Amino acid sequence: MSDETDAEAAAAEFAERARKLFAGPIAFLKSAPELRFLPDPDVPEIAFAGRSNVGKSSLLNALTNRKSLARTSNTPGRTQELNIFDIGEPIQLRFVDMPGYGFAEAPKDMVRRWRFLVNDYLRGRAVLKRALVLVDSRHGLKDVDREVMEMLDGAAVNYQLVLTKADKVRPTELATTLEAVATEARKHPAAHPGIFTTSSETGTGIAELRSAILEAAIS
Repeated sequence: MSDETDAEAAAAEFAERARKLFAGPIAFLKSAPELRFLPDPDVPEIAFAGRSNVGKSSLLNALTNRKSLARTSNTPGRTQELNIFDIGEPIQLRFVDMPGYGFAEAPKDMVRRWRFLVNDYLRGRAVLKRALVLVDSRHGLKDVDREVMEMLDGAAVNYQLVLTKADKVRPTELATTLEAVATEARKHPAAHPGIFTTSSETGTGIAELRSAILEAAIS
């Protein structure tokens, strides 16, 4: 068996391991409005960040094969807490759903609280293995996305960009957006070079993202 075949077999085996993990027990643990309400830092954490209405809840539901694990909301800036989910039994990792950002209509004090909460979490959580920054395929990177990327750079948190709603744009437009996002990501020291293209509707990229999440958690 060639090295290439061995690698393909190992990747397929790992993907199946990730599929089984996310098909198993998953439960909402708690919402943390402040860092003192976070659970003990005893398992790896993967954080999810994204502009309001980027499709974060839909992606979380797709990753975990659930319909309503993460509730969707059409009210930007409505949730200002860290929502935490236990993955696996026994628990192997946790998802931390960070509040959506990009508050065109949110009060300034709410935006300030968001920045303090998220920045403190990013800088002070030793078990945080990776942050996933979700970007709408229809729009590409916005200034608010860039601000969060700079915040992650400053906190020295490894992060990876994930394009959502890939089914909503033409393949040529998607390729152009992907290239532009990848070019910009290379300018950020904490950004992972690999970028995922996903669709919660069609399942595109979901299996690959599951594998990457598990790999980041156990590394």
